[in-house]
Amino acid sequence: MKIAVLGGTGLIGSKVVKNLKAGGHEAVPCSPSTGVDIITGKGLEEALAGADVVVNLTNSPTFDDASAAFFQTSMDNLLAAAGKAGVRHAVILSIVGAELVPELDYYRAKVLQEDILKAGPIPYSIVRATQFMEFIDAVLSWTADGDTVRLPATPIQPIAARDVADAVAEVAVGTPLNGTRDIGGPDVFTLDELGRVTLDARSDSRTVVLDDTAGMFAAVHGDVLTTKGDARLAPTHYTEWLTA
Repeated sequence: MKIAVLGGTGLIGSKVVKNLKAGGHEAVPCSPSTGVDIITGKGLEEALAGADVVVNLTNSPTFDDASAAFFQTSMDNLLAAAGKAGVRHAVILSIVGAELVPELDYYRAKVLQEDILKAGPIPYSIVRATQFMEFIDAVLSWTADGDTVRLPATPIQPIAARDVADAVAEVAVGTPLNGTRDIGGPDVFTLDELGRVTLDARSDSRTVVLDDTAGMFAAVHGDVLTTKGDARLAPTHYTEWLTA
């Protein structure tokens, strides 16, 4: 199959492209660096010409209320171009439990993205992942102050980017789900515990302090960001990833 991967040069997208090519598919990475802009629409129709599947891994440059406009415009442009090209399957990557945290602008925007895809004319699949292991350092930096890192006790189920890419590639070459597949890492930590594990593994002398008001994840109540039911669990453990 020919599969256009928007955001195909990024953290997840580059791995998805590699996986698809290894499986014998024609995977085409699309991004501003390849002349494709999903917001202006530049190069989009040309990128989707002849494609059987489009995978949209583009992301808003901000996590604030402007993210809704990004996903609205990008999905409108994508669906219009995909319809003209006769694409038979559209795939996006979203977040486990996003609809359960309406306090966060970015999570509301991801739900909007899902809703636009569901309401569109193209058979679709939504892969929802838990928080990426690669983003944990950024999460720690948000509430770091000198020798202290303040973190809430929010349950987190980190997943490696390579495992996310495996799941996205698998869904992309399959029959459209016309629904959602949840994926997560094999272990659940509270965020403050995850911070301690991370700093210990790196011989970082900073101290993690429990603070349920600290950072973005303070808005998350309970275990809503962890997988439930028939979700797929990825093989990579966080402690293994840290020392790899």
